[in-house]
Amino acid sequence: MTLGNTILAENQNTVEARLAEREYEASIPANATAQSTSSALFFTIVSRSLQAKQREDVNEGFEDFVGTSRALREVLDLVRIVAPTTSTALIEGETGTGKELVARAIHEHSTRRDHRFVRLNCAAIPMGLLESELFGHERGAFTGAVTRKVGRFEVADRGTIFLDEIGDIPLELQPKLLRVVQEGEFERLGSTQTQKANVRIVAATNNDLAQLVAQNQFRRDLYYRLNVFPIVVPPLRERRGDIPSLVMHFVSIYAERMNKQIESIPTEVMEALVSHSWPGNIRELQNFIERSVILASGNVLRPPLGDLKRVPQAKPLTAITLNDAERDHIRQALEHTRWVVGGPNGAAARLGIKRSTLYFRMQKLGISRSGKAPPLDHRPVDTFYLLGLGETSHQDCGVAVRIERSCSQMAI
Repeated sequence: MTLGNTILAENQNTVEARLAEREYEASIPANATAQSTSSALFFTIVSRSLQAKQREDVNEGFEDFVGTSRALREVLDLVRIVAPTTSTALIEGETGTGKELVARAIHEHSTRRDHRFVRLNCAAIPMGLLESELFGHERGAFTGAVTRKVGRFEVADRGTIFLDEIGDIPLELQPKLLRVVQEGEFERLGSTQTQKANVRIVAATNNDLAQLVAQNQFRRDLYYRLNVFPIVVPPLRERRGDIPSLVMHFVSIYAERMNKQIESIPTEVMEALVSHSWPGNIRELQNFIERSVILASGNVLRPPLGDLKRVPQAKPLTAITLNDAERDHIRQALEHTRWVVGGPNGAAARLGIKRSTLYFRMQKLGISRSGKAPPLDHRPVDTFYLLGLGETSHQDCGVAVRIERSCSQMAI
């Protein structure tokens, strides 16, 4: 085992301390005196003890959480505060940050821990079935409802219901959810009998609900009822100090699962893992470590670091209004056809509209090959020149078209 490698110790709590120990030892000059060496050894022993004790204190009662960063400690402190109450909690954070783990911790540290923890991903249920999943339905409530179904709120009676991706609930269903949150009452689909819901609600989202409210995509009153106690889970890039512990944790899990003996991780590998931005957060790190353990052939972990550089980038959204989107779409069709409007291979045919309709939309949206918008006030009648056709005119969609024999090309 070399000094430059990170050791996979049996006690994962000493990972950070061992890394700090190696950094300190590397900084000691070769001609250091016996007294300075003794001081260094004393420092590393004290540092290891303090950091192990710090991690033990931070994660006491939260054994499923790995790390000792300040950002994680703040989240756990909020969980300790809100868990004993019955208040609604809203967990916000990027995908893959562990929002469900926080929700489970709230349930496990509450007075409802002996009852059910029911989870529902609102984005995974089709809109037509979401109401039935949440509130249940009676027999014959809709086609295919051959028996009565109990909804998630009834299943979670006296327990906790975790509504993941709450921002994806359709607007027409939000008033019914608001009633449950506010009054604790609801009716099954197809029933007039009111049911009581003795449930603690914990919601989570990776969207900005305040922005959705401003865009009229989420009810303001529901947002205020859910946002009683917000908890923001930080992304992994803000918890870089926890990455070595997480790497050790996942390596230990998957090595045991695959009957492999991995004893060390090269320092340059750990540095690359710590410096990566991890846009997929802990879930991405976990999947990468699992793939690395699968590929490992010896007792040293050598992950495919080249895969970390190939991160798919989202295409920037250039169109911000409906007109902008239509303008970009028409221009792309025109450029693909080299600005040929008519004919079976023209832009109008590709767009599935009449040629005169396309001319009208181009004039209205200011689309021209030169990039200059044609003036609307001074061109009530557009002139187009087509090869071999006689002079004629017709009115279609408010645009007059005159065709003359005098030219062999089309001008827009």
